[in-house]
Amino acid sequence: MFRRLPGDEARNLVTTTPDTAIVFRPAVVTTPAIITLIIFAWRLLVGLVRTTWRHPVAMLLISTPITLTLLYGWRVALLLCTPVPVALLAWALTNRTSFVHLVGWRLLAWWRLVFIYRRHWQPVMIVSGLGRHVMGRDYLPRLGKVTCTSWADLVSVRMLDGQAVKDWADRIEHLAHGFGAPSCRVAVAKAGRLLLTFPRRDPLATVIPALPIPETPTVGPVAIGTREDGTPWLLKILSTHILLAGATGAGKGSIIWSVIRALLPALRAGLVQLWALDPKLMELSFGRALFGPRYAATPEECADLLEAAVKVMQERAARFGGIQRNHTPTTDDPFVLVVVDEVAFLTAYQADRDLKRRISAALATLTTQGRAVGIGVLAALQDPRKEVMNIRNLFPDKIALRLDESEQVDMVLGDGARDRGALADHISPVPELGAGIGYVRLETSPDPIRVRAAYVTDSDIREMVAAYAGGEQQ
Repeated sequence: MFRRLPGDEARNLVTTTPDTAIVFRPAVVTTPAIITLIIFAWRLLVGLVRTTWRHPVAMLLISTPITLTLLYGWRVALLLCTPVPVALLAWALTNRTSFVHLVGWRLLAWWRLVFIYRRHWQPVMIVSGLGRHVMGRDYLPRLGKVTCTSWADLVSVRMLDGQAVKDWADRIEHLAHGFGAPSCRVAVAKAGRLLLTFPRRDPLATVIPALPIPETPTVGPVAIGTREDGTPWLLKILSTHILLAGATGAGKGSIIWSVIRALLPALRAGLVQLWALDPKLMELSFGRALFGPRYAATPEECADLLEAAVKVMQERAARFGGIQRNHTPTTDDPFVLVVVDEVAFLTAYQADRDLKRRISAALATLTTQGRAVGIGVLAALQDPRKEVMNIRNLFPDKIALRLDESEQVDMVLGDGARDRGALADHISPVPELGAGIGYVRLETSPDPIRVRAAYVTDSDIREMVAAYAGGEQQ
């Protein structure tokens, strides 16, 4: 009736509870000492081989002096090993760029792998919920290679079987605080593998002055700022539409004027036309002379200008149909960029229903049919809610500057953008620190890119007007 449990019954128990169950000690199997020594030796050998495979340079630096000391004595070892650090020091002092590129970042990556990531990997994974502790055993994602750049650590990770990218994207704050980084971003390297980016410093912390005007006419991509990795921010203008969202003072004007500045040589050459809609009368009016007759400020003028752009689009579509599918800017058919500052004022906040209908219909027509015939729209707004901008999904490329709420990030850049590291709601409201900083999500990539646009001052705009106003071919 009752089955005997394994082990010996514990005797001489003292208890005040009459119904206390009988306690049994589990059976203990004694392991021979020789087996224990073999297991420890095997683990030591495997760990040594793994360490040598992962860190050959570090193991060579450690093993060489020890070997020379054992074979020839410490004097010979010191004499033979001293020239190496002296040569490295001389290299670092004479050519710092090549030393850092070939040696410095590798040493820093090894140091951070050993003393930052591998040291804290197990507790961070368990506490954040990315690892599992089951039956006394830890199941952890596998830490891979660590690569250091001038501004961030790139950590390769192999996920556990059954994990999803969203599991990691939901825990970017846990990962950032766990490894002492200001933020963390998650990108998919390939199936089952992720690339985590942990910034060590902010390369976009300083204001970027206005970039030089290109010497030759170009229709894009145009350089308007700097990416977080230090490379130029090249914004695609041709064959796309761009939605720019940001709170007041976030730096939308920096992006608009940087684009206009980069297109000035093409404007003079007749390869580009700039059509400006400025319902606020505060931003684009400062360089009104650059736009000539293609400038509108009142809602009525904006509606007429947009409908004129639709007519140009339809006329080109009738001529290009069956002949070409992509547009190449020429002086006869230049690329038309329609710049709309605060588009919500013309759509959601427009009291005149007839004007609102005309403007919304024209914008929807341009954003759905204009790319193939060389007409693009650059629209800026402050409030990205659907009821304010109901055609935001018609813009392939999107830019999110500083936003007031975390939910607005996904409204602008698409679902999951904030989980992937687009923390637009964390950008500093101080103009010197945060104006012009934002995240870009392109049509061809779901991963947001952190950027900062160059700041075009009022004096820069005056110089642009003085040099290029009236220079467009009609």
